[in-house]
Amino acid sequence: MGRGRARRANRWALVTQLASATIASLVLCACSGAPVKPQALAASGSAPGAAKPGATEYIIGAGDTLSVVVAQNPDLSAESVPVRPDGRISTPLANDVVAVGRTPTQLARDIEAKLREYVRTPNVTVIVRTAVGELGQVKVIGAGVTAPKAFPYHSGMRVLDLVVAAGGLSQFAAGNRAMLIRTEPDGSTRQIKVRLADLLGHGTVSENILLQPGDILVVPESWF
Repeated sequence: MGRGRARRANRWALVTQLASATIASLVLCACSGAPVKPQALAASGSAPGAAKPGATEYIIGAGDTLSVVVAQNPDLSAESVPVRPDGRISTPLANDVVAVGRTPTQLARDIEAKLREYVRTPNVTVIVRTAVGELGQVKVIGAGVTAPKAFPYHSGMRVLDLVVAAGGLSQFAAGNRAMLIRTEPDGSTRQIKVRLADLLGHGTVSENILLQPGDILVVPESWF
């Protein structure tokens, strides 16, 4: 019995010493004023300010109208610049710059490169005023749609917006056999199945696909 009590007493003394040492360490850290750093941070989906997945920037097309603003150089700016059929634009001191197929940001950088011969640090902003070019449109075609038509693309546009703008589906439309044809950046095309009947009849939100410039929605007619 005496030995058992002695062993228990020793274990208790050891636990007490460890606890005292831990408390003392915490007190010292608090008194030092040093911030407590977490051991690890949970990984987030993306860093602040990172581009959102799937986000797309407008692609300039022939026939679009642009504004080119050169900061602190109004004489080099241009309020209304048409994109010519050859796909180029001209602004003061920047002639025949290729615009078709470029995003506004890319075009701005191209113009800056031209202006560096005359301006030390040009800062250019390109704004799309009107988007009527082929790459700035989305289309809905096929016998299954009431009014096949092309519409100017705008950011956030979805399949349902396009169908409504075209007057809806025809009486004999095969809505669930609709196809979205999309041109990829490498020039290849991709076909995306869209179940329009489910979207319009049952509100299947997953079928309300976010559009990209140049998308073509094909709605066939039912076979019977």
